[in-house]
Amino acid sequence: MALIAVGVTTKNRPQSLNICLASLRLAADLIDEVIVFDDGSSPAASETTASQPWLKNGVTFLRDEPAPGYVIGRNRLLDAASAPFMLFLDDDTRLLDRDSIEKALEMINGDASIAAVAFAQAEADGKPWAAAMQPSLASHPCLVPTFIGFAHLMRREAFQRVGGYRTLFGFYGEEKELSLRLLEAGYFVAYIPQARVAHVPDPSGRDRVRYLRQVVRNDCLGSLYNDPLLRLAWRLPAKMALYFRMRGAWHIDDPGGFLWLVRELVSVLPAVWRERRPVSRRTLRRWRALQQSARAVADGPVT
Repeated sequence: MALIAVGVTTKNRPQSLNICLASLRLAADLIDEVIVFDDGSSPAASETTASQPWLKNGVTFLRDEPAPGYVIGRNRLLDAASAPFMLFLDDDTRLLDRDSIEKALEMINGDASIAAVAFAQAEADGKPWAAAMQPSLASHPCLVPTFIGFAHLMRREAFQRVGGYRTLFGFYGEEKELSLRLLEAGYFVAYIPQARVAHVPDPSGRDRVRYLRQVVRNDCLGSLYNDPLLRLAWRLPAKMALYFRMRGAWHIDDPGGFLWLVRELVSVLPAVWRERRPVSRRTLRRWRALQQSARAVADGPVT
């Protein structure tokens, strides 16, 4: 069975990063290389990371002083790796066992149509998060529309074939857009509920206003990049209106936020339009079917 590369993105979370890297020891025999993308941490992550002598090749650090965001970091991580599969991890994650990683590796290694494997979010003690917070409500391995970026195993060839993550996204909402392009290229995302990775959110650097703005912005970008023209005509206004619904539901005070959104979309529109490649109606039908099955637990097990 092929070994994997592990790519971790980090920014100013030295304690979380050290816990994450130490947890990799649980699956050391499955790991060929570990690479950390330092998104402009101060001090540099390489200066605050404890030694991991059990790693046969140590830890490689990639640092970008201007802090372009973890989406760009993930692209750089995969470009720097040599293994056919990469386990992407956020710095506030930690492995819980070897079995979860082995299950995911066996699935993606055994089916060339699987581009990515989604993991279930769990607490530090292994207790799974609520089903609504997972890629699917299913209790068995299944196909899903997308994964949650905190931890996912990616097929290098598929990732590179579709061009990786959109660098304009910067952070938030990038998984869904990538998964749609993978589906258009003939690949699928699988989910294994029994494969759990702990997600212990670190509050450092979290900003509710920034999150709201960026999520809505990137959802609009996904539509601009991928929706057929007639669908775009109604989907884009609906996605922009989502800003007000989310702001109200979360009780966020953000004066000027909608004008920021409009200015952002106008400023990047020429670049997005040049790269725009609408997906087919067949892909959209498949996408909707996967969304419905993830919500209704109507999908069958992956065979």
